[in-house]
Amino acid sequence: MNGPTAVVAGLGATVPPHVLTNEMLAARLDTSDEWIRSRTGIRSRHTVAPGTATGDLAVTAGARALANAGMSTVDMVVVATATPDRLCPATAPEVASRLGLGPVPAFDVAAVCSGFVYALGVAAGAIAGRLAGSVLVIGADTFSTIVDPSDRTTVAIFGDGAGAVVLRAGVPGEVGGLLAFDLGSDGELADLIAIPAGGSRQRSTGPADPAAHYLAMRGRPVFVNAVRRMAASARAALAGTGWQAAALDWLVGHQANVRILHAVADGLGVPRERAVVNIDRVGNTSAASIPLALADAAAAGDLRAGDRVLLTAFGAGATWGSVTLTWPALPAVATF
Repeated sequence: MNGPTAVVAGLGATVPPHVLTNEMLAARLDTSDEWIRSRTGIRSRHTVAPGTATGDLAVTAGARALANAGMSTVDMVVVATATPDRLCPATAPEVASRLGLGPVPAFDVAAVCSGFVYALGVAAGAIAGRLAGSVLVIGADTFSTIVDPSDRTTVAIFGDGAGAVVLRAGVPGEVGGLLAFDLGSDGELADLIAIPAGGSRQRSTGPADPAAHYLAMRGRPVFVNAVRRMAASARAALAGTGWQAAALDWLVGHQANVRILHAVADGLGVPRERAVVNIDRVGNTSAASIPLALADAAAAGDLRAGDRVLLTAFGAGATWGSVTLTWPALPAVATF
């Protein structure tokens, strides 16, 4: 990109306090801790209480990222979410207002589990084009509100949470800068992960089966496509940066399934111990998963200034994306 470079200046994250363990699910569904762990690597996830919405988590994560950056204002807010507070309007303007950011441009990005990477790309473009000098990027989702509570194949996978970064204009080569992006989609795979009802297509044809308002997912094709697309996208971003996979300090993939994360790492030739994994504690939090993983790794002291980091994701749409960056020197990041 020409123009200023987008540099990570702050990081924050949150999950709701309620923890839903595998044992709690097994008490009411035909499943077990062993069944869930062996297939996903998940042992617990956090879920929102009645009355708590995606925007509430986004506000908390955004406030923490701003505090971590030592900033009280930004020029733009981008919220990546597939579970907005309302179908209309977007969630971002209200989040910006609640954060006291004034009449800044604010909008949502809907790329589901790839949403955070997409939002980073949009924000980096705004900074490079001098449309904004600083951008608050938030990934937030409450998938517990859109999964069928009686469907063990989805309720066991998804959790709720939000993570955010503050990006500011910097100079090329500056530590903390976002480097090369790769984004893509394939609409022919739209039915792999979808909520059939609720949109204009269903509404224009009449009432829907109540089950159609819940998320439906075709597990095996999702697994195969996620591994293939994330690995290919990661290679493209690495090539755009001029990095070899062996030089990576950390691979931070969308936390969809621990077997997917390991397969992507293996395919790239990255040692599994360099792949950040926190899905065991938070589940798949969709657009929030990558910033939550970054916050976990930063709080643990694993991420150090100058580390070479690759973010990669795959989500419904189908969408996918990757970005390389060097990790900045940030104040201590609070655990969530």
